[in-house]
Amino acid sequence: MFNRNMIGPIELRVFLTTLIAAWVCIGSGAPVFAEDKDKPLMAYVGTYTSPLKNMRDTQVDLPPGNGKGIHLFRVDRETGAMTPAGVHRMGTSPSALVFNEERTFLYSANETERIGENEAGSVSAFSVNPDNGELSLLNTVSSGGKGPAHLSIHPSGKFVLVANYFGGSVAVLPIQKDGSLNEASDVKQDSGTVGPTEATNAPPGSFAFSGHDQVHAHMIESDPSGRFVLHVDLGLDKIFVWRFDGEKGKLSPNTPHSVSLPPGDGPRHFAFHPEGKWLYSLQEEGSTVVRFDYDSKAGILKEGQSISSLPPGYAGSNFCSGIMISSDGKFVYTGNRLHDSIGIFSVGDKGDLTFIGEEWTRGNYPRSFNFDPTGEFFYSCNQRADNIAVFKVNKGSGKLEFTGHYTPVGNPSIIVFRDLAAP
Repeated sequence: MFNRNMIGPIELRVFLTTLIAAWVCIGSGAPVFAEDKDKPLMAYVGTYTSPLKNMRDTQVDLPPGNGKGIHLFRVDRETGAMTPAGVHRMGTSPSALVFNEERTFLYSANETERIGENEAGSVSAFSVNPDNGELSLLNTVSSGGKGPAHLSIHPSGKFVLVANYFGGSVAVLPIQKDGSLNEASDVKQDSGTVGPTEATNAPPGSFAFSGHDQVHAHMIESDPSGRFVLHVDLGLDKIFVWRFDGEKGKLSPNTPHSVSLPPGDGPRHFAFHPEGKWLYSLQEEGSTVVRFDYDSKAGILKEGQSISSLPPGYAGSNFCSGIMISSDGKFVYTGNRLHDSIGIFSVGDKGDLTFIGEEWTRGNYPRSFNFDPTGEFFYSCNQRADNIAVFKVNKGSGKLEFTGHYTPVGNPSIIVFRDLAAP
């Protein structure tokens, strides 16, 4: 117990002043030290850094990637503008990034790494300096297949799930207590009949033929409960559902094991609605969003509405990229490459989507996009334009308004955020 008789009045005033100033109240209601409130919001951008040869979204070889690895930026909380804060240099195209829930560790899927006889890609684990956001490499392990293009964290926080696009496989990587990774506890190889090179639902005149040459696992993520893990194979036009053993890190086929999308449409990414009742699948070549009703107890998907990701009347080629849902569940956003737009949809009471508008991305080939932690700003990674464009989000209408802020960065693929002022 503190005894004020142990110190004099001057020391007491200093002590009490320091104590009061040491605590502040942030939005979550949790106390943090006053010195933390001035710490920045950081953005981490994964890029393509090595030759993009025979990439899934092109029929020709491309010059070396313009990125230098994982680029770090300080984010202005008032305007959304970004200021360069360093680069963790990597020559292996860290094209996908994910934080653990506490944002103490960052994981990258290194798409152009080549490890071992099967030339597998890799996944790297980094610790995050809580004072300045700098990254320190913990270790790197095989991704279990060629060309890892997506990774996510299981809700338990104990596993990284990775989808290997060129290898057509998915893997489970255990996370150790220090944040580093163990070798895969399970690897599953996709197999089956590859779909046609012409999408069933492509816009008129489309030549968007990108991934129906072989199996291509493109995304993997757990459902909110952690009991089931889903992954899409673009080449097979299927979404697979696995039961997940959280003790052993093993995948086993659910019953039924998969649902099929229209031939050639190419499911690329999906997103669960915050309520957990619906899953939205985005098709890369068909340029559609399909809503599935989701039975979380049995891990079963039931197909519902299908709607174009593009504005009415569009004709020509388009490659869809990413799909996200606003945190309040009211709006869905889709990325359209070649059309270079973000499609905006409202969510109805039964989960059906209504197209309410689009926003030009202010750059070529929006590979992915993300909201800042507050949901106030929206960032589009315009891969071929070598920039990230910043938009203000109207939370009432769902619309996006360009802020005028561009950030130059070579071949940006993904952007994620870490607020150093957060507890």
